[in-house]
Amino acid sequence: MYQFGELSQETLEQLSGSGVFFTVNNGDKVNSMTIGWGSLSQYWGQEIFIAPIRFSRYTFEMLKNTDEFTISVPTNKQLDEALKICGTVSGRDGDKLKKANISTKDAKTMETPVIDGCDIYYECKILGYSDLKGEELDASVSERWYAGGDMHRLYFAKIVAAYRK
Repeated sequence: MYQFGELSQETLEQLSGSGVFFTVNNGDKVNSMTIGWGSLSQYWGQEIFIAPIRFSRYTFEMLKNTDEFTISVPTNKQLDEALKICGTVSGRDGDKLKKANISTKDAKTMETPVIDGCDIYYECKILGYSDLKGEELDASVSERWYAGGDMHRLYFAKIVAAYRK
C-alpha cells in the first residue's frame, strides 16, 4: 500500500529535473503536457497534488470540462525525449502523444489514462483551484516568471490512487 512519503521524494526530484507528464482526458481527446512545477502536500486532511497550469495552455482549456487528471513520473530518464516534446509542442496542433512516440494505458480508478512506461503514477480528482495574480507575488518572482503576463492556475487535487508500475 502506498504511503504518502514513499513516492514523494522521487516525484519531487523528477519535477525539478526533466519534469513529469500531466495528462487530461476531454471526451475522445487525451492530451499530456510536461510540468516542472508542482507539489505533493496535505490539505483538508487529504493527500493533495498541486499542479500549476498556465492560462495559455491547451491543457488549461481541456481542464474546463473535467474534474480529474493523472500524473505519470518516469524516474530513470527513459522518457526524457518524450518529456521535451510534450513540453514544447501544443496539443492544439495535433496528436502530441504520437509525435512523442508514447502511449497511454488505463488508469486504475479514472477515465483519464496514464502514460505507459513510467515508474510512478498518481490519479487525481480536482477539488478546487486558485489563480495566481502577478500583483500578489514578490517582484522578483513576478518579473522573472510572469513578465509576459501569462499566469498560472493552481489546481488542488485529491490523490485518489498512487502506485508504482
